[in-house]
Amino acid sequence: MSTITHGYAASISKGTLEPFEFDLGELGAEDVEIKVSHCGICHSDLSMLDNEWGMSAYPFVPGHEVTGTVTALGPQAKGLTIGQRVGVGWSAFSCLSCHECLSGNHHLCAQAQGTIVGRHGGFADRLRAQWPWVRPLPDALDPVSAGPLLCGGITVFAPLLMHSILPSSRVGIIGIGGLGHMALQFASKWGCEVHAFTTSDSKEAEARRLGAHFVHNTKQDGVLKKLAGSLDLIISTINVPLDIPGLLGTLSPKGRLHVVGAVLKPMPVPAFGLISGAKEISGSPTGSPTAISTMLDFSARHRIAPIIETFPMSKVNDALDHLRSGNARYRVVLVNDHA
Repeated sequence: MSTITHGYAASISKGTLEPFEFDLGELGAEDVEIKVSHCGICHSDLSMLDNEWGMSAYPFVPGHEVTGTVTALGPQAKGLTIGQRVGVGWSAFSCLSCHECLSGNHHLCAQAQGTIVGRHGGFADRLRAQWPWVRPLPDALDPVSAGPLLCGGITVFAPLLMHSILPSSRVGIIGIGGLGHMALQFASKWGCEVHAFTTSDSKEAEARRLGAHFVHNTKQDGVLKKLAGSLDLIISTINVPLDIPGLLGTLSPKGRLHVVGAVLKPMPVPAFGLISGAKEISGSPTGSPTAISTMLDFSARHRIAPIIETFPMSKVNDALDHLRSGNARYRVVLVNDHA
């Protein structure tokens, strides 16, 4: 049985979203259908809407930070029940049979499909995704604010898992925005000494409230040199060019600069900055289903939540304009007023 659902779609690159009805088709064997209650707006939605990455298809329905309830399950969908509160992030499908999937790295599957790449996303009444990517929401998490955790949250949480960061580690977070404000909370609750890097003194008080022990304005001369050799991990959440030599200089021996902000320009990396001290530069996308569930459980236990602003989904274009303006603080969430 097919399902007609209502959403909001753009017909061209950088276009305005308009009401759009589409047929979800037959429910697949491994599919989960979700009634969407809320959907966060991520900068990746804007990039896909504008086809910045050259992989958008139109009509395009954005939305990959979805929370809602399960309304239908395919015969091979496992571990979920009708009516259960769930969430879906960037990924909606992986093959479940390749080396990466069988190793628990489903998000690195070569056949992985993004929730809004060749699919209609969560700016709609219904969403479908493969069952491993539909994660149960802990009772302690508010579905209104949980959506951004499923993309932005796991993006900045994953490096703590990947690199076996210890509570005694000294961690720097570059950027106090949509990603960075969650990274500060995670690193602080992880037990780390947390250093926030910003270009605005006006954000110092908020950075400290979010968990930073130290706040550094990188526009001031000599700031990075004062930190020479002290940080075990730096997570960069921004999408503008970085002072790579300066940042490498702040790292302790075997320290790591980890990039999750999509900087489009090439990064100038000095070889000796890596060689001396055996330092590393790395990056990562979101995370596996198990990593997402670990992050959700950690967030519930430590009361971590993004700071959000809400808009009714019917005002989606106003919400997108607000995010584009740079005035969002810090994540925008759509409340489905149609379902």
